[in-house]
Amino acid sequence: MKNTLISNLPLDGYQGVNAINNGMVIGNRIPKDYFITKGTGESNITIHAGSYHLALRKAGIERANIMTYSSILPAIATQIDKPHTYQHGEVMESIMAVAHGSKGERVSAGIIYSWLNNRKDGSKYGGLVCEHNGNYQLPVLKEMLYASLNELYVNGFEEDYYLSEPTLITESFVPEKTYGTALVALCFTSYFYPVIA
Repeated sequence: MKNTLISNLPLDGYQGVNAINNGMVIGNRIPKDYFITKGTGESNITIHAGSYHLALRKAGIERANIMTYSSILPAIATQIDKPHTYQHGEVMESIMAVAHGSKGERVSAGIIYSWLNNRKDGSKYGGLVCEHNGNYQLPVLKEMLYASLNELYVNGFEEDYYLSEPTLITESFVPEKTYGTALVALCFTSYFYPVIA
């Protein structure tokens, strides 16, 4: 039945079932290296192709197609310096906080992350990341980020792991133009692919 299903697939460029049998099965990729960046932008025209794009430009990632993750860092994730160049149009995956607002309205975005370490042997298990954005003053934003991280931690991790000292990244400003955007991001540059079979 397995071969029947494979033979019904469009295998243009393959040599039938033998090509499939000689391949490999890989698991979900695991993000490895990342860098931190942030930026603000403002525009009198619009948000997406205006203030948001200009915030990406200030952050140095405007030439990539941005995709966002939820809030987990694998144990192998390692911070690196921001690359000087990358391929125009490449897909850049990130954990990102973005805030949009209007003229005269404060916009703030922040990320907090911390590593979980095993209580028994101290080994790194992985990381938790929280993002928050809105029209907050920085002290309020920071308080909310710490509260979010603590909520994640006590609901599923506290018994077996302790948290390292958190890293906090924030961006905040009051736009003078019609639209304003603030963003912070952890951007991934490489991945590990586990081979299953």
